[in-house]
Amino acid sequence: MKSILNLLPLFVFLGLAGCGRQSEGGSATSEAKSYTIAVIPKGTTHEFWKSIHAGAVKAEQELNGKGIKTEIIWKGPLKEDDRDQQIQVVENFMSRRVSGLVLAPLDSQALVAPVENAIKAKVPVVIIDSDLKSDQYVSFVATDNYKGGQLAGERLGQLLGGKGNVILLRYAVGSASTEARESGFLDTLKTKFPSVKLISSDQYAGPTRETGYQASQNLLNRFGDQVNGIFCPCEPPTIAMAKALRDIGKAGGKVKMVGFDSGSQSVADLKNGDVQGLVVQNPILMGYLGVLTMVKNLQGGKVENRIDTGVVLATPENMEQPEIKELLYPPIAKYLKE
Repeated sequence: MKSILNLLPLFVFLGLAGCGRQSEGGSATSEAKSYTIAVIPKGTTHEFWKSIHAGAVKAEQELNGKGIKTEIIWKGPLKEDDRDQQIQVVENFMSRRVSGLVLAPLDSQALVAPVENAIKAKVPVVIIDSDLKSDQYVSFVATDNYKGGQLAGERLGQLLGGKGNVILLRYAVGSASTEARESGFLDTLKTKFPSVKLISSDQYAGPTRETGYQASQNLLNRFGDQVNGIFCPCEPPTIAMAKALRDIGKAGGKVKMVGFDSGSQSVADLKNGDVQGLVVQNPILMGYLGVLTMVKNLQGGKVENRIDTGVVLATPENMEQPEIKELLYPPIAKYLKE
């Protein structure tokens, strides 16, 4: 993990600079060209997106430091269920003819037309975090979300000793990243832990901690006396469900819980024993490689169709290991001014 974090950016950048020079026949013309990259997240409030932003800024700083003039514009909807606003942001940047878009689509279908329209207008698009039902974009830079769901299923199944009643609190319809995690989780329980019983898997947390808390309360009101384990596939429901468990006296491992993402509250819950596992992504690397991949493409370099940014399981037992700790406490403040 440490080698990936420290060396991959260097390798990618060297490849980017080399491809840029080669595409211009060895001249310095490409380095003199300036790029304006719009980075569009699903939302702008959760800590995960702040880490994505930090990674984009890191790439911007390094590119400018190497003489490749690059400006990052960060703009997205406030809430992660505002499809119309995200579509409007994409369309506005297309009209402005920015050099390229780095987009985390909050709906895998609703953003297809805006993205393909941008591409037709010669504004290339790199997709990050969550996939899009299109084959027109430059590259997909993201976690292997299905694998992340598998890690969660394995952890919860082991915590339960292979038996018990489980709740899956889903996130949102159309969110490709969380849907893949949910599928990985369910498939793992089915194949590896057939004695685990799924007592609820059709409820959705929604885009905020508040909606997630309400959904969590509703589930616990119904299944609180039966449930032995819970999985939540992203930051807002993870934080919300842990709070709901505390409120009814079922936290601290009485009900085993596995969540996703390294929000500061989730990390605190992992440390204090209310959460027994967090599947953790590398959003700084995701934002960083999203921007570098776009610039490499703009310079005429060849880019991979799919770039996997990694996923690991953090537990109370391994959370102090350096490679895990770096993901649980991302250096957001180093790149973003509050």
